[in-house]
Amino acid sequence: MSLRKFIIERDIPAVGSLERDQLRGAAAKSNDALRQIGPDIQWVESYVADNKTFCVYLAKDEGVIRKHAEISGFPATKITEIRKMIDPTTERAA
Repeated sequence: MSLRKFIIERDIPAVGSLERDQLRGAAAKSNDALRQIGPDIQWVESYVADNKTFCVYLAKDEGVIRKHAEISGFPATKITEIRKMIDPTTERAA
């Protein structure tokens, strides 16, 4: 089974003002949920803005992402599957 890449937008008021220890606690809560779910989902990274996070996950499907949101308590406001990636080097690709 191959995992697909998703971006999850999470509306979390004032998340951008959380202190390092609070973010550490949030990461621990998310990691605990991931351990409960198993190998069908992996957290890659998250970007924290003022009132939301943008999280990159690898997952079997959207349903497993919703399960993670339910277990962790972090909302999955919008889930978008990533179909392709480009970057500045794309113009030189063969």
